Amino acid sequence: MSAASRAPQRSTRTDRTRRRAVLTTTGAAVAALLLSACSSGGTSGGGGNTNFVMGKDGIATVKKGERADVPDLSGPTVDGKQVDVADHKGKVVVINVWGSWCPPCRAEAKNFQKVYQDVRDQGVEFVGINTRDSSVGLARAFEKEFGITYPSLYDPTGKLMLRFKKGTLNPQAVPSTLVIDRDGRIAARTLQALSEDKLREMIDPVLAEK
Repeated sequence: MSAASRAPQRSTRTDRTRRRAVLTTTGAAVAALLLSACSSGGTSGGGGNTNFVMGKDGIATVKKGERADVPDLSGPTVDGKQVDVADHKGKVVVINVWGSWCPPCRAEAKNFQKVYQDVRDQGVEFVGINTRDSSVGLARAFEKEFGITYPSLYDPTGKLMLRFKKGTLNPQAVPSTLVIDRDGRIAARTLQALSEDKLREMIDPVLAEK
């Protein structure tokens, strides 16, 4: 066999090897993204010293005098309006981080809408943070499917989640749920999908505070 005829064969084998390597790398990256982006557990406070207590139910809480301020959470919403969590100071605020692509988020969505309807007249506001959706249309379809009537900030790149300080009760997974007290401080957090009862369990102690 001549050198000229061997060269194309070597080139073909090299191309196949490269394609396999690319596919393997891509598959691993996608798997890592799914594991890290749509999870339902975790107990870390994001590094640094923490002052919260993790309950056996997966709900972490902080004593009233030791809570961190919620960062700036403001911007455009899924439906094209504007929301600023700071405008709700004086009320208890429930923040839910979700994505239409996340199965646990879909499982808990109706629970959040039901509890919202029950407590909104008691001085409780709900604000969602939609993240990692490739288009706002997907987020709007999610809200329509599950009848969500409270606003959600549209945060496709996750920049709002990065505003939380290390060592605080920050959202580290999708879904994550935070309860903000009347002073605008983070009182509770969970990194799991919630039933109606579990969500009320997070809200009630903060709502009862004077």
